[in-house]
Amino acid sequence: MKIQVINGPNLNLLGVREKDIYGTVNLGEIEAEIARLAEQLKCQVRFFQSNHEGEIIDCIHACRSQVDGILINPAAFTHYSYAIRDALAAVELPVVEVHMSNIYQRELFRHQSVTAPVCRGQIAGFGVDSYLLGLRGLVNIINGL
Repeated sequence: MKIQVINGPNLNLLGVREKDIYGTVNLGEIEAEIARLAEQLKCQVRFFQSNHEGEIIDCIHACRSQVDGILINPAAFTHYSYAIRDALAAVELPVVEVHMSNIYQRELFRHQSVTAPVCRGQIAGFGVDSYLLGLRGLVNIINGL
């Protein structure tokens, strides 16, 4: 089983930006934790991060023939990128959306996710564990559990 993990804009700055919201863990450390769990779950993960909407869409398109599911943190694109939403819908793969912070406790504009309706589930507010819970859920979905 192969899973693509996609991280959107500004997540490359985790550990240095808004530590009161996201903590001090950096993206490399998150990826290492995901990789450890993936090994336990007997799946392969690959990682992609971009600050550019088009690059994220290209990555999603490439997933069609290369992976069994997508774990995505669209970051700010969550709230307005209909293009990413449409790409996720087009590839017809199971997708789980994750957020480290609880987007529903933050600014009002963050309460809307345009991507969640084309995802099998959404996990928010558990920090790094959002990724790990999302990976477990996605593996279960792929396995038909």
